[in-house]
Amino acid sequence: MYAIKYLFLRPYIDQHPKKNEMILVTGATGFLGSELICQLTLQGKPVRGLKREKSVIPPILKGNNLIEWVVADINDLATLEDAFEGITQVYHCAALVSFNPKDKAELLKINIEGTSNVANLCAEKQVRLLHVSSIAALGEPKKGKLITENDYWEYDSKVHSYAISKYEGEMEVWRSIAEGLDAVIVNPSLIIGKNAGITGSGAIFNMVRKGLSFYTAGATGIVDVEDVAKAMILLMEGPISGERFTISAGNYHYQQLFTEIAEGMGVKAPAREAKAWMLGIAWRAAKIGSLLSGKVPALTSDAARSSLHVSLYSNEKIINSTGITFKPLPQSIREVCAGLTQNSNEAE
Repeated sequence: MYAIKYLFLRPYIDQHPKKNEMILVTGATGFLGSELICQLTLQGKPVRGLKREKSVIPPILKGNNLIEWVVADINDLATLEDAFEGITQVYHCAALVSFNPKDKAELLKINIEGTSNVANLCAEKQVRLLHVSSIAALGEPKKGKLITENDYWEYDSKVHSYAISKYEGEMEVWRSIAEGLDAVIVNPSLIIGKNAGITGSGAIFNMVRKGLSFYTAGATGIVDVEDVAKAMILLMEGPISGERFTISAGNYHYQQLFTEIAEGMGVKAPAREAKAWMLGIAWRAAKIGSLLSGKVPALTSDAARSSLHVSLYSNEKIINSTGITFKPLPQSIREVCAGLTQNSNEAE
């Protein structure tokens, strides 16, 4: 099924491994990393997947004999350097995603220091790098315009720690590019997909399924994980270096997104808009609940603030550079809803 699905990948991509080719993927057991490895190995390319000692290999990668699993940490130079042995390309997908202020130190360590380690080793060993950044590292648009790759991030004292970590991590790659590293950067928008489960973007679908009553006035870009991985491979195998690309299929206001999710789940759509003051009460209540229970808060101040922000992104550059055709977002949303419903039914 996967082989049929990806036959449309660009003709210039080599369908057979080159001599002595070995591709390293960091964050290999994650949502994006595992989809990327599926697509790479379907082309017959051998992959070395980087995983932490306690990471669980996802079902879609089990039994794949083109994957060589290596236990290593991007913040541990000794194990990371060993993982680079014989590598010809690196896809750096590993990152911590969190809007919890308590995770600031870990965000900075993984997303900045870890990325610096990867970029430095790629430069030292003359290996081509594709770094996964984020739309959080892009800047604000010019008035009345969509956000593009040419809109550069400016420090804001109110910006969340995740955005800081992704911006500074991207800067480590740009530093290495200035020193001669062959690299390309991608800035995906909100990534969705049927294998997300109930974490990350899957948590949004799960909240709506459970009867979310409110929506916020914000908006963001959205893209299917399959398209992100496809775009990454096209860019890695293409001639472009020293540039970044926003990967987004389209822009959705959260009300529209929640409504389509509700339709896919067969539940009532959120009908009330959550105002800023309401979210302020909600995240403070969640914080108190977290202190009492010891659990991660369901809503943080950073997440609440982000949900009110309207950020609309242009995908013109990635389309013009690769010819990629994005999966329609309503189709992606239906697929995620179906996958979450099926997994829920199987668990009962």
